[in-house]
Amino acid sequence: MTANELHVPVSVPGKRRPTFLKLESADVVHSFWVPQLAGKTDVIPNRQNQMWIEPTQAGTYVGNCAEYCGTQHAHMMLRVIVHTNEEFEKWVAEQKQTPPDDPQVRAGRAVFLSTSCVNCHAVQGTTAQGSFGPDLTHLMSRETLGSGTIANSQENLKTWVHDPQRIKPGALMPDMQLTENELNQIVAYLLTLK
Repeated sequence: MTANELHVPVSVPGKRRPTFLKLESADVVHSFWVPQLAGKTDVIPNRQNQMWIEPTQAGTYVGNCAEYCGTQHAHMMLRVIVHTNEEFEKWVAEQKQTPPDDPQVRAGRAVFLSTSCVNCHAVQGTTAQGSFGPDLTHLMSRETLGSGTIANSQENLKTWVHDPQRIKPGALMPDMQLTENELNQIVAYLLTLK
């Protein structure tokens, strides 16, 4: 599971690898638009739209929601990361791995699992099974946070967890009112989710 990032294999002569997408919205009308790969396809609540892409060059392609969808519309970015076939197979294998049980970050995992973070987020191999927010199992393998709003770095992650509204006003993630120690422990844990 990724958030605002789609990883796909490249299509090459003799080994076509189109990617078929099922597009659904949980709230309002959005659109999936990555100009270098395909035209805009609307994403409508209570309806499934379909499209496909077939990139022929590896690289990162940036797109966004092209349908005004609310106050955070300008911050709804997405990335399509196109891998060579070998890189894609490696990425898939890494995504199937469960996070390591690192004794150094057990305290952070315990704090994470004891907060309401688990109501919205899932982490494979734990009791966190929320589905409202992004799956965090491989959080640190992502390039960005907050739907492409900021780069995914340790400093930005700490700021995001501490006060998401500071980075993205109107974001649905609340300020969890964590102590400095709890914040540091949770961030230390999240940094291990590769």
